[in-house]
Amino acid sequence: MSNYKINNLQKYNDVYKSSVNDPEKFWEDIAVKNFIWKKKWDSVLEWDFSKPEIKWFKGAKLNITENCIDRHLKVRGDKTAILFEPNNPDEETQYITYNQLHKKVNKFANVLKQEGVKKGDRVCIYLPMIPELAISVLACARIGAIHSVVFAGFSANALATRINDSKCSMIITADGSFRGAKTIDLKGIVDEALEKCSCIKNVLVAKRIMSEINMKNGRDKWLETLLYNASDQCEAEIMDAEDPLFILYTSGSTGMPKGMVHTTAGYMVYTAYTFKNAFQYNENDVYWCTADIGWITGHSYIVYGPLANGATTVMFEGVPSYPNYGRFWNIVEKHKISQFYTAPTAIRALAKQGSHFIENYDLSSINVLGSVGEPINEEAWHWYNDNIGKKKSPIIDTWWQTETGGIMITSIPNVTPTKPTFATLPFIGVQACLMDENNNELEGNQVEGKLCIKFPWPSIARTIWGNHKRYKETYFSAFKNKYFTGDGALRDDVGNYRITGRVDDVIIVSGHNLGTAPIEDAINEHPMVAESAIVGFPHYIKGCALYGYITLKNVSESNHNDNTRKEINELINIRIGPIAKLDKIQFTSGLPKTRSGKIMRRILRKIACNETSKLGDTSTLLNPEVVKEIIDNALM
Repeated sequence: MSNYKINNLQKYNDVYKSSVNDPEKFWEDIAVKNFIWKKKWDSVLEWDFSKPEIKWFKGAKLNITENCIDRHLKVRGDKTAILFEPNNPDEETQYITYNQLHKKVNKFANVLKQEGVKKGDRVCIYLPMIPELAISVLACARIGAIHSVVFAGFSANALATRINDSKCSMIITADGSFRGAKTIDLKGIVDEALEKCSCIKNVLVAKRIMSEINMKNGRDKWLETLLYNASDQCEAEIMDAEDPLFILYTSGSTGMPKGMVHTTAGYMVYTAYTFKNAFQYNENDVYWCTADIGWITGHSYIVYGPLANGATTVMFEGVPSYPNYGRFWNIVEKHKISQFYTAPTAIRALAKQGSHFIENYDLSSINVLGSVGEPINEEAWHWYNDNIGKKKSPIIDTWWQTETGGIMITSIPNVTPTKPTFATLPFIGVQACLMDENNNELEGNQVEGKLCIKFPWPSIARTIWGNHKRYKETYFSAFKNKYFTGDGALRDDVGNYRITGRVDDVIIVSGHNLGTAPIEDAINEHPMVAESAIVGFPHYIKGCALYGYITLKNVSESNHNDNTRKEINELINIRIGPIAKLDKIQFTSGLPKTRSGKIMRRILRKIACNETSKLGDTSTLLNPEVVKEIIDNALM
């Protein structure tokens, strides 16, 4: 690959101007010089946000795995591609070279073909953070199957919903997973999910925790045996630039999660380019993103972006607290990590433990610190800067989404200035803008509005699987000819952006987008519950936690007990997963509603955040007396 790294502020300014003045020429140059193609494109970009339709590199032919693996073999064949650090620090680290990765992906791809998977088929992957997760993703891409990774912390019900929506024909899972001192019965969760799925024909099972599990005859097969017998040669399927690469589900403000579809060529070009520049990656660096591949961060910045650059990327199976809160820093020292990318939730949890878990480790190898998942608060930013970066490693506070595929707003280390709590400047090619309540674009600086993007970037999601109408309504109907992010933001006096939070009914908890509707649906299944409303409130570790206002059918004191709270959270755990459990549950005699019956969530948010002096206009309330009752009984 040619060196397309931006290394100073003047170059950033020049490159940014060229990327927005002539986007097609800019991205064409990047694509020509840095990737291998089976056939060149007929046009660089065709787009119409009113439909919406976006096509990058139309007519081009390629396979993303040849760009992530094959082309590195001559120069970097013996270089570590994936460094696997197990949950248990006493278990041996695995170093998978590009040569080894090539063979492992080919073997896995041949297994998929042998089991009947064809180009365009959907394959669900429900695996822990073990090498098989990354390898199975790449194996799907190798043969043109569309992978749909589901985070292995989701419940059986949530898994089944995602399998059925995309009609997956196969699921790849494991006997179980390690999480700190605990084990999780993944195969049991899959078996439960498949009771509600008729489309799955095959289940491939990796051995990880060596537990006794049920294997259904004719459906379930051990992966290890199949891989052992498979050939390590597999020609890459020729894919069209706009062929789907993967589906990844994200929560919406309505009940059904949205299956975001990302296509092949544009996603590859953008994730590779953003990885190289946002992290200022150098050839011998060891890069570590602590996310799970079940989320978009893992797709783009553990697998595709790093491997397209021939990088060494770390996969960590464990948690930051096991066997103690020094685990992250032990790994940084052990592998001389150059770039460290994690979530504010993890940073706050580690900061809470004090600095004595850091003092015994050498963190001098770190050149860049990254933050992802939600805006990082100022206190956590300074702790991260002082204790981990030692005030020498710049922090990039990256803003982006499942829908965007790659980083959209960020500083570039040692190139553009950082500012605590600000994502700072739009990335190369990103044309951000702020809109006011009257749908007018806000010009100049020191303004606040709704964050939109005016022009397509290569890794924008192309649709919602099976529901293009919802894609249009969700992202392109609020503002004409603009992609609406769903976030509010402000722009400071020099053009830096600070994300102020969601403007819809999606709450970001520990970096995970959680729609309120599916949580409320789960709560309302409880036989004692009449109705519920969920809002977010500030939480020192999670950034935002969930507060539930719940009206019971029988509002007697005997019902206001911890057992009911436990039962409600268990329902949420079963329907969605433990990430969606409520931190606070307040029983109410009613919920504040307008005369048309709409719940006034704005008021509930203010009460949950202890901002009762800022309730605003309550004149449209049908039942203002319930607000006083909720305030008097609020859980502070």
